Amino acid sequence: MAGHGHAPCGEHACAHCHDAHGGEEENALPPPLRIAFLAVAALVFAASWLVPLSPAARQAAFFAAFALAGWDVVLSAAKGLFRGGFFDERLLMALASAGAFAIGEGREAVALVLFYQTGEMLQDAATDRSRRGIRALLDIRPDTATVLRGGTERTVSPADVAAGETVLIRPGEKIPLDGIVLEGTSALDTVALTGESLPRDVAPGDAVPNGAINLSGLLRVRTTAVFAESTVAKILAAVEHSAARKARTEKTVARFARFYTPCVAGAAALLALLPPLLSGAPFPVWFRRALVFLVASCPCAIVVSVPLAFFAGLGGASRRGILVKGANRFETLARARTAVFDKTGTLTRGVFDVTAVHPGTMGEAELLDIAALAESHSRHPIAASIVRAHGGHLDPARVSAVRELPGLGVEAVVDGKTVRAGNARMMEACGAAIADCPHGGTVIHVAVGSGYAGHIAVSDVVKDGSARALAELRSLGIRRIAMLTGDGARAAEAVGRALGIADTRAGLLPHGKVEAVEELLRAGPGPLLFAGDGVNDAPVLARADVGVAMGALGSDAAVEAADVVIMDDNPLRLPQAIRIARKTLRIAKENIALALGVKAAVLALSATGLAVSLWLAVFADVGVALLAIANSLRAMQAPR
Repeated sequence: MAGHGHAPCGEHACAHCHDAHGGEEENALPPPLRIAFLAVAALVFAASWLVPLSPAARQAAFFAAFALAGWDVVLSAAKGLFRGGFFDERLLMALASAGAFAIGEGREAVALVLFYQTGEMLQDAATDRSRRGIRALLDIRPDTATVLRGGTERTVSPADVAAGETVLIRPGEKIPLDGIVLEGTSALDTVALTGESLPRDVAPGDAVPNGAINLSGLLRVRTTAVFAESTVAKILAAVEHSAARKARTEKTVARFARFYTPCVAGAAALLALLPPLLSGAPFPVWFRRALVFLVASCPCAIVVSVPLAFFAGLGGASRRGILVKGANRFETLARARTAVFDKTGTLTRGVFDVTAVHPGTMGEAELLDIAALAESHSRHPIAASIVRAHGGHLDPARVSAVRELPGLGVEAVVDGKTVRAGNARMMEACGAAIADCPHGGTVIHVAVGSGYAGHIAVSDVVKDGSARALAELRSLGIRRIAMLTGDGARAAEAVGRALGIADTRAGLLPHGKVEAVEELLRAGPGPLLFAGDGVNDAPVLARADVGVAMGALGSDAAVEAADVVIMDDNPLRLPQAIRIARKTLRIAKENIALALGVKAAVLALSATGLAVSLWLAVFADVGVALLAIANSLRAMQAPR
């Protein structure tokens, strides 16, 4: 179907391709007025059939109905012709309608434009629906920020707030910039950012992303980035650029339309002229066949529905917390056969937890108690995990003389006794004989004086959905799965065993990860996707065929370098993204096959005279386009 706009079929092929990416119809009436015009035209058309009229009066009624329903078609065709848009679909429609009036078939001209305009309105509604998922992202931009300056509140644009300033966020307001909570507790609605419907609780010290909605308490937040570097700004930039990154299928269709449309227009002219000139056949017969051929030939069913399928796929993915940076990424994602993962923050939560307590000369609770007291003054994540595992009240009066020994651990006086909690080298230095730990992860040995008291195993916890995500990837045809990490071999192997990953590579620096991915790319099979979240993952995200960043907790560099961003860090979104990509490509190919098949049949029938009805031509154009558009909207639905 046609577009609104006037680009020829070589540039945008039909204008709705442009509209689907945000263009506007130049001659558009407001929808209520447009519907009113069509309704009046339909009533006049019906009355011309039901009321006894003379042939001249009936033709006048047909012309009046056509003027009401098709004035903008003729106007757009004229403007397109003036601008060089010789093969705009509206010009084809105007020529076919004029031809129908010329041979005394005014009713078919009116029916043609009524069907066409009705199809246009349905197509507009379909396009609007496909935009909703992406439009939701555009609605997360906060309009104002309440900043505290000189002890007073000032309402300013978020772009005018500097990093390090304090902003006040009341219940119901959007967080204007990324920051850290200074005062207050609340719950945040992050569904527009992450797709996660469960509110996220925040308290002093927690990071908050801009674009989230403060649901309950009053928050004072110290900003950590200017608006141009914020979460929302980066998401919006990715959305704005995604439509410009056309998939290979879209580009092929555009090139096809550039040559196809002038060829069939020329063929229609030859069909009208050559038989009467060469064989003396009746000109009206062949002129009518040429009209049918002309209307049926427009390729807009293809050039609208294919971009719309990709656009709907992008919208459907974004509604599920998956930001795909362009339709071209869908094709590579759909063909992926190798999946490589970072460990920490991607397959694991990136948060250390105590997984085992093995006492030696004292009870388990006592060992955990003295270790937590010794670690209570440290800000190290492992120390925090031991304190969190203790869970009880830690009396600061019991602890004194705390010293952190870099690369070794912590030394403190607890209840008058020297307690050391750290690695094997620390135990060796104080003369304590350690015991081996059967658990993976990091082992914190504890000594009281020079006597060994036991050890505590601390591990990064595997995300709940990681195992299921890998199983789904294997079911989708991912033939090779590997894990690359900068962690030690013991911790990496423990996670690999838990998730069934045989190819585990540990102790890698950023350049080592790139080298490993280069090796895997050479080995195959198929395109390689890499999923990671840290700053150190940015180089390998850029090098992979498809880079997938865990966006909620991931670093800015990783999100910038990635082709796909999982907004809620849920690994189950990755197989879902592959299913969406494959479904979108399948729908685009179905639309091409449907449009070409029907058009080829109708063109053959019209050229041979077996079918010379303009109604059939309208179905081949408008009807098939509507079927293809309806099929495209399936990309918005979650694939099974």
